[in-house]
Amino acid sequence: MKILAIETSSKICGACLCEDDKIIDKLEIDNGLTHSQNLMPLIKDLLDKNSLKISDLDAFVCDIGPGSFTGIRIGVATAMAFVDCSNNVKYTGVSSLEALAYNIKEDGFIASIIDCKNDNCYYALYELKNGKYTEILSPTAASIFEMFEQLKNATNKTITFVGDGVNAYQSEILLNIENAIYASESLNIINTENLAFAGFNKLSSGSELSLTPLYLKKPQAQRQLEEKLSN
Repeated sequence: MKILAIETSSKICGACLCEDDKIIDKLEIDNGLTHSQNLMPLIKDLLDKNSLKISDLDAFVCDIGPGSFTGIRIGVATAMAFVDCSNNVKYTGVSSLEALAYNIKEDGFIASIIDCKNDNCYYALYELKNGKYTEILSPTAASIFEMFEQLKNATNKTITFVGDGVNAYQSEILLNIENAIYASESLNIINTENLAFAGFNKLSSGSELSLTPLYLKKPQAQRQLEEKLSN
């Protein structure tokens, strides 16, 4: 199964080609341009480099968030456009938090955490055992203190923390979670290759085909409008 995975939920714009769970090639850039400017040229370069066309692909995987609202919409819309113009292809969305968990390869509990500023975050808890990632706590938007309570209720074992929230809240994690392990800096960003692998596992397990964006919070502009209207 030839898979194209698309990453636009963070500042990284990425695309990865895989044959099942084996990487063919990938391109990732962070050049200050918008994803709307970068994504299609990036995908074209990746396909041309590997002498492939969209019609040669069997499946599409896209990061559905949480993350940048605009970036998520660009990625999902692009993936759905490819699906609509292809025949009998598979497709699936993978959350940013699940993709981050795939950066960790050692068995144990993994807490993916994305900083939302002001002591708030997106988080989820996974367990990796014998090569299989299992979701323990589903993606949630909450304060970091609510997150700590949920994590302590879910397990009393060592948890590896991964994501940009590790840098933002490392001191708070140290105070609240015993025996916490922090992922290295290079693992705290979404790896398009691991996004593709997570998507392949979902497709192989027969998960429902869906590319619905995962919005855990309303966009800031909408929250500001609702606040204004309520005053």
